[in-house]
Amino acid sequence: MNDGASAGSIGLTVVLIVLVIFVLIILVRSIRIVPQARAGVVERLGKYQRTLGPGLTILIPFVDRVLPMLDLREQVVSFPPQPVITEDNLVVSIDTVVYFQVTDPRAATYEIQNYIQAVEQLTITTLRNVVGGLNLEQALTSRDQINGQMRGVLDEATGRWGIRVGRVELKAIDPPLSIQDSMEKQMRAERDRRAAILTAEGTKQSAILTAEGQRQASILAAEGDAKAAILRADGESQAIEKVFGAIHAGNPTQKLLAYQYLQTLPKLADGTANKLWIIPSEIGEALKGIGDVLGNSTPDAASSSMDSGPVGQGS
Repeated sequence: MNDGASAGSIGLTVVLIVLVIFVLIILVRSIRIVPQARAGVVERLGKYQRTLGPGLTILIPFVDRVLPMLDLREQVVSFPPQPVITEDNLVVSIDTVVYFQVTDPRAATYEIQNYIQAVEQLTITTLRNVVGGLNLEQALTSRDQINGQMRGVLDEATGRWGIRVGRVELKAIDPPLSIQDSMEKQMRAERDRRAAILTAEGTKQSAILTAEGQRQASILAAEGDAKAAILRADGESQAIEKVFGAIHAGNPTQKLLAYQYLQTLPKLADGTANKLWIIPSEIGEALKGIGDVLGNSTPDAASSSMDSGPVGQGS
């Protein structure tokens, strides 16, 4: 009897344990917590039932099934470089970055199988269409235009997939190596040309400034010489006036003037450049006055000999 009772209690315990485990499984499958910025699609018996938002959600066990969570944040996907042929038949390698966001989890789940792969293939196709209508120079200098065109096409195409494309960027555009060498040579030639122009412009400005400075210096020197000449002339004029005034104030006699006149005559012949000097006819009057002073008895003879006119003498 005791063995039967103990066996029955063990069986009851096992049943209770199985029931507890079953209840726990039901609770686990019935309660689902969805994190923030995530979304889950619920299927009931294989058919879309609803979309779960962030928070606590109760499900029907073994009837409802939650698909993998979808990230509603903006995602950044970088695609590998792709060869693209430009309008001038040059092959360039372009890699892109696409910023997109899932706005409709239901459409992103049921309208497209793999939306990331679909966005990548659509990006490659759109890139080739846009860049194919541009030459290499336009492709290198029109990134904003290319980004805008690609974003418009991608956003329109992915709208029915529940995806919004926010931005498209070209990370790098790599032309062929031969084209890169040609571009570098062209850039070096352009830099050399600009350097030569700047050097010539600097030389020109330097010459202009030098000439302007010399002209200003010549003008200032001429003005200084003119002012100096004016000052010298004024000084000489004032000196002559003072001498003239002093002479008239002293009231000199004819004899004194004659004596000073004779003292000045040797200075006329001073200098190696003087080959001829003139004795004025008034020298007779001067000698006559000197003779009177010295008591010469024959002043008339000296006067008559000197009145004969000018005499030339080599110095």
